[in-house]
Amino acid sequence: MTSRKIDYTDGTTHFVGEFCWDESQGGQRPGIVVFPEAFGLNDHARERARRLVELGFAALAADPHGEGRVFNDLESLSLTTQGYRADRVGWRSRARAALDALLAQPEVAGDKVAAIGFCFGGATCLELARSGAPLAAIVSFHGGLLPELEGDAGQIRASVLVCHGADDPLVEDETLQEIMGEFRRDGVDWQLTYFGNAVHSFTDPLAGSHGIPGLAYDKTAEARSWSAMCNLLEEVFG
Repeated sequence: MTSRKIDYTDGTTHFVGEFCWDESQGGQRPGIVVFPEAFGLNDHARERARRLVELGFAALAADPHGEGRVFNDLESLSLTTQGYRADRVGWRSRARAALDALLAQPEVAGDKVAAIGFCFGGATCLELARSGAPLAAIVSFHGGLLPELEGDAGQIRASVLVCHGADDPLVEDETLQEIMGEFRRDGVDWQLTYFGNAVHSFTDPLAGSHGIPGLAYDKTAEARSWSAMCNLLEEVFG
């Protein structure tokens, strides 16, 4: 497995992602953007990108904040993510820049791309799909999902898998119901799976170390949700 740093921009911010692929595999292969948790491009996202390479994909672990910044200060992190939610058009532009960076890699089959994301990254996947991006699939793991914006109707082209902790205290059920209504209205190919006894951030072994109530790792939910993702990617890419 090989990796390289990828510099890209949305026209305003300089981002530094990490692209991974299997150099022993000839030709192009499907590409996946991995959108990290809100903390930034850390080992959690990099490790998931490498696991995707083991499955035969090329993967770009995206840089959500620019300059490879990783947050440790929760107050600064909260202010930053509030800014993204207040400017969802700009948030989507950042996500699209990461997708375009993936598409620019010669190892990637441009007509076979998807996105996965964790927490904030899961929400980023949905925001990107709502922009009409040419994605075959998106997978949100314990995403902090938001209802659609005006004008989003009919824009999602991807198959959608939402993996959600049944006891997640950070996402209101009303919000999920609204999002499912959006999918039904637009005829989206979608799945939403609740994982029993799981809360927010269930894929992250370090979730309990952040001092944020409602975050905890769940080994069973992580394994089952990853399997569900693999099944979807196998379905859409063959």
